[in-house]
Order: sequence, then C-alpha cells, then structure tokens
Amino acid sequence: MSTPTTEAAKPAWNAIVAIALGVAGLIMAEFLPAGLLTPMASDLGVTEGMAGQAVTATSIFAVITSLLLAFITRKLDRRHVLLGLSFLLVCSNLLVAFAPTFSVLLVGRVLLGVSLGGFWSMAAATAARLVPQANVPTAIAIIFGGSSFASVFAAPLSSYLGNVIGWRDVFLLGAGISVCALALQAFTLPALKPIGTTKPGTLPAVLKIPQFSSGMLAVALVFCGHFAAFTYLRPFLEQTTRVGQTPCPPFS
Repeated sequence: MSTPTTEAAKPAWNAIVAIALGVAGLIMAEFLPAGLLTPMASDLGVTEGMAGQAVTATSIFAVITSLLLAFITRKLDRRHVLLGLSFLLVCSNLLVAFAPTFSVLLVGRVLLGVSLGGFWSMAAATAARLVPQANVPTAIAIIFGGSSFASVFAAPLSSYLGNVIGWRDVFLLGAGISVCALALQAFTLPALKPIGTTKPGTLPAVLKIPQFSSGMLAVALVFCGHFAAFTYLRPFLEQTTRVGQTPCPPFS
C-alpha cells in the first residue's frame, strides 16, 4: 500500500466535496437493493434470496479490488484512477437500471464492486494529498460524512421511491447523482502523480501481525452479519411480520 508523502500548499475543498459526493453515490448504489429487493426479484423472475446475490457480487469484487488496486495502478495518476472508478459507477447504475435479466444485473453489480473497493480504498489517502496536514481530519470527516448520510437514507428512501416511480428509475436517479460526482471530480481534481512504494507482499506481511489479523476477522464478521440481515429486511417485514405496503400516488 502506498503512503502519501506530499502536502498540498492550500486546501482543495472543491475536490474534497467532489470525492465526498462520489463516496455517497457509491454507498447509495451499494444499499439500494436492500430497499428494492422485492420488486427487483419480482420483475426479474427470481427469488428474493437470488436477488440478494447482487449484494454478494458487489461485496466480493469490492474486497478483491481494494486489495489489488493500489499495486495494479501504482504507476498511474491518482486523478485518472478516481475518474475511471467513478465512470464505472455510472455504468453500473445504468446497466442495472436497464438490465433485461438477472445475469446482466449481476454484471452491473460487479462493476459497482470494482468501483466501490477501489474508490473507498483511495479516498482517505487522496484527501491527505489535497489539503495541508492540519486540514486532513476535516477533509476526511467531510468525505466519510457523505458515506454516513448515504448509509442512513439510501435504503428507506429507495424503498419509498421504488413504490412511487419503480425500482429501475431509482437506479437511474443513482446514475444521475454519479454523473454529477464524475463531472465535479473532472473539474476539481488536480493531477496526483503516484508517490511512495507499493509492494504485493505488504498485505500478507501485515496480516501476520496477530492483533491486526484478529481485528480484521472481527470486523469481517460484523460486516457479514450486518449485510446478511440488512439485505433481506424488506422481504422479512413483508412476508414474516406481514407489514403491508401503502400505495403512494404518482407524482403529478
């Protein structure tokens, strides 16, 4: 993993906001199936359990990408990498929105996993290069504030909007947000040449540290449990607790 060693002369707050919007768009896209699982499964002719694999596919490729991207892109300008990952987010949302089959939808979710894992792993390190050292905590708070906002509102808002405009149009709205993030990043992100060193053996070496490996295992179990329950919350409420839907009138 590479460690930033340069410091910006003055803070690039516009670029920080652009990255925060990109992170929010990624988290929103990741959480959308939790609020839309039932209509997605019905429309594509699969079970809710099968539709939930859209989250599994995203998670698997996010983990793989987050571990390998720093090494694979070690010679590339960080700006170009971030823009490429944001473009994948746009493609993912559009592919899911227009997916004729569940297989095509899975391809779109795989693209999201690549974008999510890569962008997420680079966000904090990039923030440290866009502002002076004294402003790094504020910059990171802004970026991950976008993540927190999307985590709280993505699932319930998507469930409501899916009942009003349909689940495919919800993903189109997500695509619109991701296009805005991509455009803002293109206008605000400066060139960020790769710095530091990235070696493929760094991760195995770190995982050999007992405290680190046990901590990572605990975090992995927490997230596995969270998403295993969170993904299927809507089908559980509808089928087990019999919580009904109140149809919403269409927008006039």
